[in-house]
Amino acid sequence: MYKKIKHHEESQRFELVVDGHTAYLSYALSRGVADYNHTIVPSDLGGRGIGTELVKYALAYARVNHWSVIPSCSFVAHYIQKNSGEQDLLA
Repeated sequence: MYKKIKHHEESQRFELVVDGHTAYLSYALSRGVADYNHTIVPSDLGGRGIGTELVKYALAYARVNHWSVIPSCSFVAHYIQKNSGEQDLLA
């Protein structure tokens, strides 16, 4: 699933399309700081770990691109809180 996530720079979001439904994590980028502000998973895709996969991908992308992260989205914030290895990305 992870490999199917696409980064759409123009719309500032990471997307995954499954069974015709689009899940995404959106962000606002300014001066190397990404505000991960919304994680949206349609109810038809719920319970499959898709939100978690989007967060993992987005954090890996931030790390590779030397971004700091503001987790405005509570889902992203909770993931970072539970995974101490990601806390160094916090702005």
